[in-house]
Amino acid sequence: MDAAAPNLTGQAGESVTGTVFALFTGLIETAGRVAAHWWAFAAGVIAVWAAGEVVVRRLARKASAERMALELTASRHFDPALEEIFRRGVQLARASTSMPWWAPRRAKAVQIRLRADGTSPLMYRVEGPAGGERLLSITPFGPAVIVHRARPLADKPRKHVVRAEFILRGRPTAPLRDVPLQPDPLQPLVDAVCDLRAELGDLAEIRLDIQRAPKWVLRARRLQLMGQARRMERRETQRAARWAREDAGTIRDSLTWQLQQLVGGKHGGGTSGGGNRVVMPPVPRRVEAADALGKLAEDDHLVRVQLLVMCASNTQGRAQARLAQMQAALDVFGGGSRWAMRGLRVGPWRFGADRWPSRRSFERRWRLGHCQPPRPNWVRLDEVTGLLKPPTVHCRLPLLAADLPAFAHGDPGLLLQGIHRGPDGRRRLVATYAEETLFEVGVGKAGGGKTERALAQAVGWAHAGGGLLFVDPHRDSWPRAVPFLAHETLMQRIALIDLNSGGAATRVSSWNPIGMHHGQAAHEVVETTADAYAAALAWDDATAPRALTILTAALTVLVTVNEAACTAGRPGDQATLFHVRSLLTDESFRTAALAAVQERLDAETRSWWQTVFPTLPADSFVVVLNPLARLAANPVTRAFLGQGAGVYDIRAAMDSRMIVWVCPGGNGPTDRLITALLARDLLRAVRSRRDTPEKQRVPFRAYFDELITLTGAAPETIAAMFEDFRKYKVHVHGMTQLLARLPGPVRLSLVQNASTLATTAGSHTAIAPITAEWGEKPSPHIVAALDRYEHYISLTVRGRRTGPLQITGPHLDDVFADQARPHQAAALRRAARTNADAQPMAEHAARASTQLGRVHAFLTQHPTADPAGARRDTSKGYQ
Repeated sequence: MDAAAPNLTGQAGESVTGTVFALFTGLIETAGRVAAHWWAFAAGVIAVWAAGEVVVRRLARKASAERMALELTASRHFDPALEEIFRRGVQLARASTSMPWWAPRRAKAVQIRLRADGTSPLMYRVEGPAGGERLLSITPFGPAVIVHRARPLADKPRKHVVRAEFILRGRPTAPLRDVPLQPDPLQPLVDAVCDLRAELGDLAEIRLDIQRAPKWVLRARRLQLMGQARRMERRETQRAARWAREDAGTIRDSLTWQLQQLVGGKHGGGTSGGGNRVVMPPVPRRVEAADALGKLAEDDHLVRVQLLVMCASNTQGRAQARLAQMQAALDVFGGGSRWAMRGLRVGPWRFGADRWPSRRSFERRWRLGHCQPPRPNWVRLDEVTGLLKPPTVHCRLPLLAADLPAFAHGDPGLLLQGIHRGPDGRRRLVATYAEETLFEVGVGKAGGGKTERALAQAVGWAHAGGGLLFVDPHRDSWPRAVPFLAHETLMQRIALIDLNSGGAATRVSSWNPIGMHHGQAAHEVVETTADAYAAALAWDDATAPRALTILTAALTVLVTVNEAACTAGRPGDQATLFHVRSLLTDESFRTAALAAVQERLDAETRSWWQTVFPTLPADSFVVVLNPLARLAANPVTRAFLGQGAGVYDIRAAMDSRMIVWVCPGGNGPTDRLITALLARDLLRAVRSRRDTPEKQRVPFRAYFDELITLTGAAPETIAAMFEDFRKYKVHVHGMTQLLARLPGPVRLSLVQNASTLATTAGSHTAIAPITAEWGEKPSPHIVAALDRYEHYISLTVRGRRTGPLQITGPHLDDVFADQARPHQAAALRRAARTNADAQPMAEHAARASTQLGRVHAFLTQHPTADPAGARRDTSKGYQ
């Protein structure tokens, strides 16, 4: 046994050696066969990879079919805090994983789409897994952002399309620049697409895909970065050691070193001299993970992103220029790392997403929403906060053609507003929809252009077939508008009521405020006239109760007399305002009037005349008669108001689309009373439209120039117009130099109900109330520096406020140059006076002086007139 043991041990050793040798030989042979048949092995690997890619793509396509889209619309005052935006980013990252377990990683992403096609400044959409809809629908922004389910977008093919994918360049661990929220980080992108033109097929879209990567991918990336950092540190150490040795050798070879060795008695070749300097090589420093990994050191809120951009147009060169603008806008986010276009540039050619082989991959990811980001595209959520929310209040959005319609001559649905200059320098006439422009307010210094803008608007409305009333106390607007209204089609609809002129050759129209020949309700006429009188004289039940009672009683009798005259077919024999004096002071006239209408008067009115009137002292009538005496002393107002059957009928003008220019005069006591009567009559006429079905009411516009003058006579009346007229399709446009000088009720009604609010240049004090309504954007300092005819204006379009924006006021000589007919101006003036039945003032004055006799004769001849209701006489007036 002892002798055999060595033999067995030797055999075992030989067996193991043989086995190892055989294994080694087999490996060599296998390697040789693989090397000889490498193509078969490579084909197998490619086949496996291709089969796996086909399966992954099909699963990803299936998962993408279950995606949903949400559109986010921010309010005008959307101003989120940084924490709210960050929380939104966390929601987006969490929602990216709301996919079935079998979905490939490329399909697990949430996509933010920023899109502009010329119809909206910047549309903000979020697309992601259907399972994350509930999570994405409730945002941290609250009611400031409206979220609703969005429909799929279908783009028409464009002739020219450019594509780009962006990758993070620079240090891979460095963050992007910390862009502040004010101004909005989206502002550069908005500016890049502000001049898109939908009619040219322009389109620009950015898609940011956010994806939560698996932990092992992050660990692999960290290992790679740590390895790179260690290799770099070793290279730096080796470089430092090499330089140290070279420096030491240089020193030993220098003359200074050799002299030091000779003086010191040291010889470089000795073994004990110590002449050779010992060079200690540097030791590699420890690589700290925080320094090497940077933003990748922590796991929290770290995501992978894919940034794709596509620009298109039907015009050559516009898409390429747009892409360059988008690239410049993304440069704003550049810091330690930056967004750079992925690809290779060779001379004038660029090989990227627009060329083979990257184009097919780009289009597949673009179409299906797949996220396959480049390796460096790791970001923290706080680096892309500017892209995680819609545009805020700090973002200056452009005014696109779809936001404000372009003015078209002759279109009755549009109302001219001014000339807007776009970001690309193009100027276009802009308008609002007539049915939405209920009330307008224009403020600004004298000569700033507010009246010129109102005139241009009125001329455009007239040429579109609309009716209007232009009240101008100073009469400056009428000669300015005449050349542009001098058309045959308009002459038959224009009437001029001018109370500014004087002299025997002056032609004056006529109006009887208490006339009943136009079919008004008697009690409305009495109430309207008494209220106008009280408004002009500042009467109320506390300060002048007796005067109001006397005036109301007298008007009741005179209106009843006029009703009887119209019933009898004698509208020319109606009483006028000047006959109030005769009724109160002339006993014979009063007796005849009361006898003629006693059956028409109610018992209370008859009782007042029988019991109360006889007890009144004579001086109690003075306060009522003095204003009438001033009216009678003015030959123009006496001729205008002294006719029994006056022609002026604003209700008929509304219904027949008349263009009425009223110039009541200055702002003295007499003028204020005339203005108050006209304003109150307008209010009565508009409210009388309640007898017409809403759909049959003809739209009508009233323009009030110099509101300070007009409201001084009838503040409550003007305020009521801005509150009530929209119900009856009558829209008011008011212009004033100082909003603060208007009475409180008028000022509050103007600002509260204004569909359009505009201001030209002026003092800070005058402009401040308007800019305050806009939240001081723009500030009074900016508005005060405007040039002449420049306006800041806020408009109402499709139920939403647009602006404030800067426009140039339309100038009649420019906008309506083609409509100017100066050679027909004289014909228009004649037609306007003819339509208003303007007669020589001397004739009207003579007739007014004999009107009392005709009324008295009628009362004498018809003491018991038929009490039937008055019939409407349409032989005169605006029909």
